[in-house]
Amino acid sequence: MALTRLGLQIPSFTYPGVDDRVLFQRVADIAGAAEESGFDSVWVMDHLYQIPMVGPRTDPMLEAYTLLGGLAARTTRVSLGTLVTGVTYRNPALLAKQVTTLDIVSGGRAILGIGAAWNDDEHHGYGFPFPPVAERMDHLEEALRITRAMFTVVAPSFAGRHHAIRQALNQPRPLRPGGIPILVGGSGEQRLLRLVAQYADACNLFGDLPTIRHKLDVLARHCEAVGRDPAEITKTRLGGLAIAATAEEAARRGQAMRTARGMDEERYRAYVIAGDPDAVCEQVQAYLDAGLDGLIFNMPDAQELEPVRLAGRTLSQVLG
Repeated sequence: MALTRLGLQIPSFTYPGVDDRVLFQRVADIAGAAEESGFDSVWVMDHLYQIPMVGPRTDPMLEAYTLLGGLAARTTRVSLGTLVTGVTYRNPALLAKQVTTLDIVSGGRAILGIGAAWNDDEHHGYGFPFPPVAERMDHLEEALRITRAMFTVVAPSFAGRHHAIRQALNQPRPLRPGGIPILVGGSGEQRLLRLVAQYADACNLFGDLPTIRHKLDVLARHCEAVGRDPAEITKTRLGGLAIAATAEEAARRGQAMRTARGMDEERYRAYVIAGDPDAVCEQVQAYLDAGLDGLIFNMPDAQELEPVRLAGRTLSQVLG
């Protein structure tokens, strides 16, 4: 069974007319609308500044795990996770404890999303070291081994080049049988997708249909090399969604997204699915036919709630 079939990512907390004092309530309303309409997972970014592809760096950004804990108390069914935790921001043993706490608070709905981190701007601003990509991949591999051990072993030990644990206790234990599932985000072909094949329960990719097909082929080769069945890994894609009752309204919303995010035509078409319900379902089905198990979307008009409800009702028929 896929770890998620239909996910909603909430990457922005800039909502016109919404004061900071009621900001969390609006985010909770978005998550609630997603859950009620058919989404099976809700995700937030693990960033400290807003990222360039979403908005100005000075826009509001809420800390991921504090926010997820709040959403756990406001939802009952959706899985909850980051897309994705930057491995450089937290000691991996502490991260395992945080995600386990989220699992307890949510009644067994936590997913650990994790990646190698990339935003040098916020690293420098907050004083986090930002090593070269090869070293960040080393950190990621050790974090994957440590978090998996702490989810599945009562008092694990591990000694790596960058991190170590010594009979680390993680009580209470995760509620999900077999431990909390791990999703690795990113598309690096030589190392990151090999780490997915070795350690992950799920992956999250970016790109248009030809890119997704290619990345899935690369992942399949890595799985063959390590002796793993690719079907054991839930394969997802993150992209934008502009949906409306009519094609004309969807096009308007899509153009607004493109303008707000400064996308050129090529990037827009590679990232965004747009159209009326029938057109959106057709595009989503093409990605499923390419080999994906699920799709995760962000919606720039999510704060209006009705587009989220329309998306959930529409796509749960294809992805439910």
